[in-house]
Amino acid sequence: MTSLNSHGIRFAFGTLTVLPVRVTRWDREAARAGMLCAPLAGLVVGLLAAVPGALLLLLGSGPLLAAVASAAVPAVLTRGLHLDGLADTADGLGSGKPADDALRIMKQSDIGPFGVITLLFVLLAQVAALDELYGRGWAYGAVAAAVAAVAARLALTLAARRGVPPARPEGLGAAVAGTVTVRAAVAAGAVVVAGCAGAGALLGGYGAPRHALAALAALGAAQLLLRHCVRRFGGVTGDVFGALAETAATTALVVLTFG
Repeated sequence: MTSLNSHGIRFAFGTLTVLPVRVTRWDREAARAGMLCAPLAGLVVGLLAAVPGALLLLLGSGPLLAAVASAAVPAVLTRGLHLDGLADTADGLGSGKPADDALRIMKQSDIGPFGVITLLFVLLAQVAALDELYGRGWAYGAVAAAVAAVAARLALTLAARRGVPPARPEGLGAAVAGTVTVRAAVAAGAVVVAGCAGAGALLGGYGAPRHALAALAALGAAQLLLRHCVRRFGGVTGDVFGALAETAATTALVVLTFG
């Protein structure tokens, strides 16, 4: 079990980040463990995203520059793969074509108008939300960056649960689709939401329920997109996973600006 957990951590960090971690196993068991470890990878990404934003603010920078820095780090740490998946998924959904044609559009190397527009507004929403949160204090922005990143990767864990089919017989989507039991997915969700509430509690006031609600809203938005993608494409792909992560992260950040 310890060996499998080690392989799972390697799988999560090796496939979801650019950190120098070598994936030593690429089988269904390792994929299952890896997807359960996805929120851990998200936590590392989120903490690394929080550092430059908080430092810039503490050094006298304005909240907007801090927000840009925190939004840029996750893109760098994933080589922009999640953003690329978001754009490709938007192009596939926006095409209005049958599943096979839409999947073919998503595999093309260029980005269409739907992808460009989606990327623009999602990144603007993330920066605007982080600007608002850093404006309240460095801790608010830092905690938000971490919570958003963890919620984003938890959305991937839930999308890899049994009953969600792959849209293609190859690729990352096929490798991880259906590997996580529903019980394990629910347990991971409960742990992560509780952790988000704990992080929010550090800020005092209604921080705990606000951050738990942000995580739940992020998962709800991702699940709505997942259902739509499964209905349109017949299942999930690596691009869909990227779109789910960005959708969840953006939703969490936006919800945290309320109140």
